[in-house]
Amino acid sequence: MAVYRLPPELSPFFKAHIAFISENAVNPDRRRYAVVGEAERHFIDLDAYPGDTLPETWPEAVNRYGEEALRKHGIAPWYLQKHLYLLTEAFREKKTDRIIRLATDLGHYVADIHVPLHTTRNYNGQLSGQDGVHAFWESRLPEKYANEYEFWVGPVTYLPNTTETLWATVRHTHAACDSVLLFERKIYTTLPEGRRYAYEMRNQVLVKLQSAEFTDAYHKMLDGQVERQMRSAIRLIGDFWYTCWVNAGQPVLDTVADSPDPEPTPSMPADTLPHTRPDVDR
Repeated sequence: MAVYRLPPELSPFFKAHIAFISENAVNPDRRRYAVVGEAERHFIDLDAYPGDTLPETWPEAVNRYGEEALRKHGIAPWYLQKHLYLLTEAFREKKTDRIIRLATDLGHYVADIHVPLHTTRNYNGQLSGQDGVHAFWESRLPEKYANEYEFWVGPVTYLPNTTETLWATVRHTHAACDSVLLFERKIYTTLPEGRRYAYEMRNQVLVKLQSAEFTDAYHKMLDGQVERQMRSAIRLIGDFWYTCWVNAGQPVLDTVADSPDPEPTPSMPADTLPHTRPDVDR
């Protein structure tokens, strides 16, 4: 949907590679458990820092908190600043393979900062006795209701200050954490125990999931929150692509260039995952 928002000068290039972009948007998650330093790019624990004093630039943040502490609590917005720079330079140099890969990964990271539980230490409800709420919000709800959502958000907009936009997005996402957790708890305690969960076949495995009644009640109480966040992610992905292209001088790109080869799923080396949280997708 982000591709369809682009202007005529840019959309032919992205449309020529839309299959690759869509199919490989999961690559950062494939690398998350295998590449050192990847996991920390997917989240930021805003509630690990006092007040609203977190520096918006990486050098200032390192100077205040130290690099180790920052990486422990996630570096998503700072990494995205770097990623935007890399994509702009790839556009400027007209390196089509690199543009496609960076644009694809960018979409994943932007989507991640629209998930409220990617912005808190209580990322899976593990601190409040709500284990599994992450997948409930991020997977169960869109799997069931996404066909009802409206994903067209209009044409792209140039963003004059991408750093400001990034941090405003992260803080807006974080503000939704309270409702994500509070509403799940409220419905859980209201429903009788036998009506909270059901069993479904997934990939030939019987798994325990929230019941249809639980899921419907949660989705209704969130009042369109998941759809709003998905729409915002679509909007920001397209706006970032377009902004990087404009900042690179609006180069004319070859629409018939081959897509890069799919990224192989890396193997997981032992003892090289200092920042991963393997129990949940951050």
